[in-house]
Amino acid sequence: MDVEKEYPQYDVIAVGAHPDDVEIACGGTLARLSDLGYSVAIIDLTDGEPTPHSPGPDIRLGEALAAAKVLGVHKRITLDLPNRRLFDSFEARVMLAKEFRKYRPKVVLGFGDRTPMASPDHWQAMQITDAAVFYSRLTKWDEHFDGLPVHTVSRHLYYKIAFEPINKLDAAGSFVHDITDTLERKIESVRCYQTQFPPAKDYIYDRVRGAAIYLGATAGYGAGELFYTTRAVATPDMMQLLFPEAKS
Repeated sequence: MDVEKEYPQYDVIAVGAHPDDVEIACGGTLARLSDLGYSVAIIDLTDGEPTPHSPGPDIRLGEALAAAKVLGVHKRITLDLPNRRLFDSFEARVMLAKEFRKYRPKVVLGFGDRTPMASPDHWQAMQITDAAVFYSRLTKWDEHFDGLPVHTVSRHLYYKIAFEPINKLDAAGSFVHDITDTLERKIESVRCYQTQFPPAKDYIYDRVRGAAIYLGATAGYGAGELFYTTRAVATPDMMQLLFPEAKS
């Protein structure tokens, strides 16, 4: 199979359990990366249905596609895994790993922790994503991957849902990504999910904005999103790392 001809490569793929997870967690970053010329995609492991206020999957998909357009996301994929009954399984791992082999991301963004008092699907999504990043590069296992060639994901980063408690993860490192210029697009993308956030839940937007402003302030930005690294942050040029906006 000539994967390069059949499937475009994306610089970054963000994985969520449901439509709206990625927007809330790292929508500003995806918009910023798209503005900078990087190709970005989203993979939702489930369609998020059933859900209390949605008429059905078609409506939720329409909301998801509208949100992706707001952020400048180049492709959105919905896998056929069950909402509310999402479990880390061999089948789920392989299903996601196939997408990584097709679209060959350099960076994968995914859940990095449990979300107490919220959907347990999020924790399962983390485990599925972790395994799929590993499965994507495994050789001598072709019978499970429809002949798709192996692909090594160079970097895997963890995110947290924006209005979850801001506690540090047990991770090798962390950094804040500047979303000062894309914060309002992040909020607009979340607003696309009218079935999930009716007027009674308008407070969600203030929480998402407040978290972004707080995280940005910790790094000297107007707004930011926090990512945790699975490996230590390293650089061959300390000054470039400390002063990324300085002219060389």
